[in-house]
Amino acid sequence: MSEQRDEPDGLAEFPLRIAFDSLLSPASTATDRDDQDVTSIDLWSLLPSDLAPLFRPGVQDLTEEIRSELSRAIPAFSRRMDGPFGKTVTEGIQQAVMQFIDRLADPAAPQDDRAQLFRDMGLHDFYDGPILDVLQTAYRIGARVAWRRIAQVGDRAGVPTATLCLLAEAIFAYIDELSALSVEGHASVRAREMGALERRRRQLLEVILSPAAATPQALTRLAEAARWPVPERIVTVALELRDEHSELPGASMDGRVLVDLEGSEPCLVLAEEHRDLLHKLPEELPGWRAAVGPTVPVTEAAESLRWARRTLVLVGQGALPDTEVTWFERHMSVLWLLNDPFLVQEISERALAPMAELTGKQRDKLSETLLIWLETRRSAPEIAQLLDVHPQTVRYRLRQLERLFGASLDDPDRRFDIEVALRARRTLRGVELTR
Repeated sequence: MSEQRDEPDGLAEFPLRIAFDSLLSPASTATDRDDQDVTSIDLWSLLPSDLAPLFRPGVQDLTEEIRSELSRAIPAFSRRMDGPFGKTVTEGIQQAVMQFIDRLADPAAPQDDRAQLFRDMGLHDFYDGPILDVLQTAYRIGARVAWRRIAQVGDRAGVPTATLCLLAEAIFAYIDELSALSVEGHASVRAREMGALERRRRQLLEVILSPAAATPQALTRLAEAARWPVPERIVTVALELRDEHSELPGASMDGRVLVDLEGSEPCLVLAEEHRDLLHKLPEELPGWRAAVGPTVPVTEAAESLRWARRTLVLVGQGALPDTEVTWFERHMSVLWLLNDPFLVQEISERALAPMAELTGKQRDKLSETLLIWLETRRSAPEIAQLLDVHPQTVRYRLRQLERLFGASLDDPDRRFDIEVALRARRTLRGVELTR
């Protein structure tokens, strides 16, 4: 039956067509919908209750007509109509139509017993695209077919045009209710799925970072369940809050990153090929301080995280610059130098013992000059330029250093110890270092 033959004369009237088209148009505003939610009960009460007996005899025919139109218009429905899903769709259509008519008869009648059916519609996994998009399309197609049939029956029965307009508005409000129920059902199951997935990812993260790593087979099974392919090489990130008032991010991070933000030592793990994601950390984790560990085989993830956390400690102590993201690879010499505070202290005391009796000011000036000389081996005028002092001042200091250290400055091993001690002192100036 063609679209033109199905439409009653009343539907062709300009006011009715405009009313219906505007109600089902995507251009309807959020404010319009909010106003409609507030007045939905009043809307149903404005409709005559004797409309229900008028439309009830055609429930079966309308159900079949909507089912056929859905099969024709939505390929995803058509492919599945002969199976269990088709039965669910047919039941949903029939229940939707009957519930609409029952509400015409009694707007105050409870509807909770049928609501679950439409929540469940949001749970079906039958479509390659967004499930809610195809359901919205299905609901709107159903609304158009229902309106066509209701307008036809109403027109033949002499239902006034104003009442038909109210019926069109009621259909729109009703379809919004059904759509909301499906969204609710879809959201609830997605929340459960995401909760289970997050637990699996947390478990995978713990296993990867465990010193007693799981077998490759067990790790692969966990990774499949967590939807996180295990790479050959990974990078870890140690995290801490810069501001105690900062909150956990509301949105989930990129699915390629394993995340623990709620543990006692928050961290991230990701594949080497996804390192570029780390440049977005300040945006995704505002208020957090991050230290990126070395890139290592997945079996050495715990070692990478150990160095990331050590980097974070040195940032907190002031030995490294306090930036939003600190990269291990850019501070390896300092990390090596300060990895064992006790040993650094022992080396410093022995290597710099000749300056022990000097005043703090004398020691600072001579240490600065000696370190530049050890690092550059430049002439007195060049060192003076670097220090912004007179060359004669540098010559005087170098003579003092020669008297203090003597032959030690000619011994490569002793020179190395002195340079290590001076570098450590320069790095730790004003810093209380702990392990």
